[in-house]
Amino acid sequence: MLEEEKMQIKKDRIYTKPVDLTGYRILVDRLWPRGISKVNAHLDLWFKEIAPSNELRKWYGHEPEKFAEFKQRYLNEIAENPHKNEFLKIVKEQTEKQDVILLFGAKDLEHNQAAVLAEYLQNIE
Repeated sequence: MLEEEKMQIKKDRIYTKPVDLTGYRILVDRLWPRGISKVNAHLDLWFKEIAPSNELRKWYGHEPEKFAEFKQRYLNEIAENPHKNEFLKIVKEQTEKQDVILLFGAKDLEHNQAAVLAEYLQNIE
């Protein structure tokens, strides 16, 4: 019997069109993205509890030169997050049957919390 291929963790900007509906869609922003209706978001889950704290989000301000420190601070927050195990359980269950798409609102596709979270999830597998 062939070993089943594990599904992927993807990341996508919530404003991207056409919308990728090929996986379980989780919004990982603390704030709802402007101009997106709940219907058009096509979410399976909004898990704002895994997003960076308001303090960290405001400090970072999406300034790429702060990304390395943001990443470390966010990883520290994840380690201490009381909702982490619930989030990991959901991701694990979903990746057994489909891709998981981490959605974010930031314009910068590489320097955002979904990028940190995706890397974190791939490193704990």
